[in-house]
Amino acid sequence: MIKTTLSRRAFGGLLTAGLIAATAGSAAKAEDSPKRLKVALVVHGTLGDKSFLDSAAAGLKRAESDLPVDVTVIEAGLDRGRWQPALADATDQGFDVVIAGTWEMTGFMAELAPEYPDTKFIIFDDAPDFSGGKFGNILAINYRVSTAAYLAGLAAAKISKTGKIGEILGVEGATILEFAVGFEQGAKAGNPDVQVTRAVAGTFTDPAKGKELALAQFDQGVDIVFPIAGGTGIGALQAARDKGKLAVGVDSDQALIFEGSDPAQAAVIFTSVEKKVGDSLYTALQQTLAGTAPYGTNLLLGLADGAVGIAKNSYYEKLVPADVRAAVDAAEAEIISGKIVVETAMK
Repeated sequence: MIKTTLSRRAFGGLLTAGLIAATAGSAAKAEDSPKRLKVALVVHGTLGDKSFLDSAAAGLKRAESDLPVDVTVIEAGLDRGRWQPALADATDQGFDVVIAGTWEMTGFMAELAPEYPDTKFIIFDDAPDFSGGKFGNILAINYRVSTAAYLAGLAAAKISKTGKIGEILGVEGATILEFAVGFEQGAKAGNPDVQVTRAVAGTFTDPAKGKELALAQFDQGVDIVFPIAGGTGIGALQAARDKGKLAVGVDSDQALIFEGSDPAQAAVIFTSVEKKVGDSLYTALQQTLAGTAPYGTNLLLGLADGAVGIAKNSYYEKLVPADVRAAVDAAEAEIISGKIVVETAMK
């Protein structure tokens, strides 16, 4: 797996420095570009998960607003048989950049990329095998999200009244386990006696299943649940709302997402483990326009790069005591410095 350290630092530096938002200078430079970049996001499913896929779409929407890019979002639907044709159709339509996410789309992209050497491809949350110089027109972006999940686990263990917290995984793939291993390590650091219950839904698109699993955990004494399950996780969040329990959101700042439509739901999400997919895609397009994007490599970005983190919003301030927030801040600094080494499922 090829990694370019210099490119990774440059890429991560944009995120860390907050330059992902278009400045007047970068916007002006982009506007001088003679050509608008045609970009397609192929969603293997539908938007509306209020986390992972919505984050990707939001980042590209912002890119379309700030940069000389035209973005088309293609929702392939829940029929897996439509995913490869949707990606192939997008590639055939002459887009300059074709974007998709997760291991479920990597194989399809790896098949198409050599046939379309003039098209650039971005895969997020997974990577093809770059060994031997393969796939020079694919940029892979992955996230060391365990470094942020550690912080959420630390806080959860410290504020849990029962000493029992739960996880609900969509599947047991590496990118999902990456959340779980960090969360569990942080929880043990916060309370060595904490009990963590893990359930696997086997799907990312079944809110009823997520609610059922969360309710079962609450019946076992769990008082904080962390759903890492896309749309399935929405049901788990609803269970926490209905039962007066607390929850950790995933991928996006889910409390803020629900704040306007369901204040009661927002009020039980004390933080979220954010995988800043939209921000990383925005930066990738900035660098593609500038000709500096490190295609042909896999970027693995973490807490120190600003690519992941936890939400520290008004709900966090209200529900997490000051001493716990201070412990989280201290742990965050030690992770960034390397003093705390967080486990990973990203091999």
